[in-house]
Parts: sequence; structure tokens; C-alpha cells
Amino acid sequence: MEAVMEHPVSVETGGFDGFVAARAGELFAAAWLLTNDVHHAEDLVQTALSKTYGRYDSFDNDRHFEAYVRTTMYRTFVSWWRRLAWRSETPSDSPPDLPAPVTDIEPGTDLRRALASLPRMQRTVLVLRYFEDRSTRDVAQLLGIPEGTVTSHVSRGLAALRTSPQLNQEDQP
Repeated sequence: MEAVMEHPVSVETGGFDGFVAARAGELFAAAWLLTNDVHHAEDLVQTALSKTYGRYDSFDNDRHFEAYVRTTMYRTFVSWWRRLAWRSETPSDSPPDLPAPVTDIEPGTDLRRALASLPRMQRTVLVLRYFEDRSTRDVAQLLGIPEGTVTSHVSRGLAALRTSPQLNQEDQP
């Protein structure tokens, strides 16, 4: 029986460009949930992709590469958050480029507003745990914090969401 030769990942999927075309939307959605800002989300995805570009061919499939990109994205976000330098940009005289429409980002507007009202670390762990479906251990490893801290942030974040006026159904008509 003849051995089947596996094609490199770039042949199967269209290479790095094919990966970006297929997965950029979901990467952007996760980044937007973390940053709560369209421009910062775009910067976060672009930074993560530029940091990981050179490693694309070393992965055996796009699923593994995506996990690597997401890890890089989360660690970059935490690094930015710790430095806070990424929020100290100054405005320019020229108008900004028009952003891509944000209409089809999940979850709903009310939940996005409620998430935006949470402290940054609570929002981050909730996005990783429930929108990215990661375990407490994975979140702790990605963010470089103890599992107990992740659990504490999840608990506080969920408690805050339960009492959030954006999600309070009694106020709805």
C-alpha cells in the first residue's frame, strides 16, 4: 500500500492568506469583546497576526495555528492592559478611515454593553471562559494568573452581569 503524503498546511488551506480570510472575522469578534473598541480590536488582531505570521508553516493544520494566534492575541491584550500605553494615543487632524460595519458581531447589544461595564479582567476571563469556551486552567495559563484568580473574576463578573441594568428583563416592555 502506498503511503499517503500529507500536504503542508499552506497547500491545503491557501496558506496564511487563506487562514486570515477564513478566520479574521472570528478573531476580530473575540478581540472586540476584549477591548470594547473597534479600532483597538483591529489593532489587536493585526498585532497578533503579525507576531505569528512567521510560524504559520510550522503548524500541521489551521486549527492548531488558530489556537496559537488566539493565545498570542490574549497575551498581547494583557500586555497592553498592563502597560495602558495602547490607550494613550493622541488624535490627529486627518479623519480616520471608516471602520468595517460591526452589525453582525455576536452577542446582542445589551450583552455587549453589560460586558463593557465590567472591569477589564472580569470581562477578559468571561470572554475566554464563555465565548471562547476555554477551561479555567486554559484561561489561567493564557493570562498567566492562578486558577483561583480566574474563578474569582468569573464569579464577580457573572454576579455583576446578573444585576446589570442592561440585562435586567424587568425593565423591558
